[in-house]
This record gives sequence, structure tokens and C-alpha cells, in this order.
Amino acid sequence: MPDPNPAAMDFLLSRRSRPAKTLTAPAPDAAALLPLLTAAARSPDHGKLEPWRFIVLERPALERLAKLAERRGAELGLEGEKTAKAVSQFADSPLAVAVIAAPVASEKIPQVEQVLSAGAVCLGLLNAALASGWGAAWLTSWAAHDRGFVEEGLGLANHEFVAGFVHIGTETRVPPERPRPDMDKIVSWAS
Repeated sequence: MPDPNPAAMDFLLSRRSRPAKTLTAPAPDAAALLPLLTAAARSPDHGKLEPWRFIVLERPALERLAKLAERRGAELGLEGEKTAKAVSQFADSPLAVAVIAAPVASEKIPQVEQVLSAGAVCLGLLNAALASGWGAAWLTSWAAHDRGFVEEGLGLANHEFVAGFVHIGTETRVPPERPRPDMDKIVSWAS
């Protein structure tokens, strides 16, 4: 027989990411962040490979990444607005956690399952932050996919990539609700 948790279900049915530009200090300190990371690490992980890891980006690291995004955007010839948005993502954030997908060689567990596990970790961290009363947003940008940026800025190995940057801080305003999927359009039943 099911043992429902109505509070958890209410949270999941009403959760809403907070736009990163609405987040400010204070951000969680190490003691407040560790339970969020621990909750995220409980994500599905077929084979117990732990094909992901965390890099906690505090203000000095975020400022360094903002400068790197500006430089890499210029080197890549990206339009000013695209570069400015990536720079702002780091320059304006009180704290971010880079969730790094780090697939493990395995004959049993396909790489796609490991990548999906890293995505589940991003969502787990986002939900843990929101459930703990923080504002949070899961973002990427061109910088997350630029090898020059991730290797120089985050020290990633060739087989690693950014699954997401989860920005966490104090929300300054609650965003309006956005349209949600029409369940009749996305659900089919097979029997």
C-alpha cells in the first residue's frame, strides 16, 4: 500500500525555478550547502558509478569565470549580447555549483544512462535548494559547451562536460507562474 507524502507532492507540483538574475547574497555557506549536495547525490545511478561530480563556485571563482567568458566570447567572435549574457551568469551570481558529467567506462552501463544521471543530479540539487528555501536556477550557456572555457576555467578532463550550473542564493522576487505542459498533449497510454 502506498505511503504518500502530501507535502513533498505539493512541493513538486508547485516548484518553480527562480531566474538567476533575481538571486542575490546571502548564498548558502558550506554547512548549508552540504545537505543540498548530499540530496542531489542520491539521484538514480545505475551501477553506482557516480558519473558526475560537483565544483562549488564561490564569488572569486565566479568573477574569474565572468572574465574568462568575456575573453572567450571575443576569441570566438560571439555577438555582444550572447557574450554579455554568459558573463552576467557568473558575474551576478552569489554562488553556483557546476555539476560535471564524468562518464565512466563501463561494459554494462551505457554512457547515455550516465549522462541522464548527471541531469538528474542537476534537478536534485535544484529541488533541494528550493525545498530548503533558497532561490535556485539550473543554467547552461555557450560557455558550458566551449572546451576552451571548461578546460581553462574548470579544469575539466577531455571526457568530462558541464551538465549544468545550478545558481543558488536569496531570491529577490518570486517570478510569475509560467504556462505548463498540456498533459493531454504529452501523455499517451499503452495497454
